[in-house]
Amino acid sequence: MGGSYWLLLLVGGILLLSINCGDASCPQDGRPGVNGGPGRDGLPGPKGEKGEPVLEQYTGSRLTLKGISGPRGAQGPMGPKGYSGQLGPRGEPGSTGKPGPDGVQIGQVKKAPQKKSAFSVIRTNNRYPQVGQNVAFESAVVLTNPSEFNLQTGVFTCSAPGIYYFTFNSVAKVSMCLAINSNTLNARLGFCDHNNRNLDQVLSGGVVLQLEAGQQVWLESFREIQQSSDFNDRRDKQVIFNGFLLF
Repeated sequence: MGGSYWLLLLVGGILLLSINCGDASCPQDGRPGVNGGPGRDGLPGPKGEKGEPVLEQYTGSRLTLKGISGPRGAQGPMGPKGYSGQLGPRGEPGSTGKPGPDGVQIGQVKKAPQKKSAFSVIRTNNRYPQVGQNVAFESAVVLTNPSEFNLQTGVFTCSAPGIYYFTFNSVAKVSMCLAINSNTLNARLGFCDHNNRNLDQVLSGGVVLQLEAGQQVWLESFREIQQSSDFNDRRDKQVIFNGFLLF
């Protein structure tokens, strides 16, 4: 009985204190504190689990997603002209074409008269032609213009400009040297035949020259390794000198 009494007094005292505590001396709830600074980043989280596989189609060596083909787009504008490429190799020649039709002559065509010039002269003197001198001739086989060739001097003088061909042949039993010379040449064109068999030997030479009117050509004798006996020989000898206008 005594213990219950004191318990009731204690409970009653606490109730009185809670009813009468309304001033500043009574305890109150505190104010919220200031927000703290941001914390550091946390550690990376663990790797997530593998997702569910999508539908794929096997093409060749790998699996690819098969999408639906879209509609064809409109043609874009023409781009700028590119740079010229390198020249290719030359092609094979083409086949020969068919001959064209014959031409039609308009008016009368007059052809200029073709000039002619030719000579062929012979020397049959059995004396050796004098060395360093022009070869003279006794007769002419062909001489289209007698004023062009002088038999005594052996000189041809051009009267019809053009391209000429000159040639000579000689037959003798001794060594002989002959040369074609002209006032158009820087040096004579010499030909030699050395005969040690005392048989008829043929010596020949030729040249093509372009001549103007008044220019001259002749045949002359010269010495190389001939013996004195060759110059004193009196056996038969023959020299033929020819020339004619080509065009």
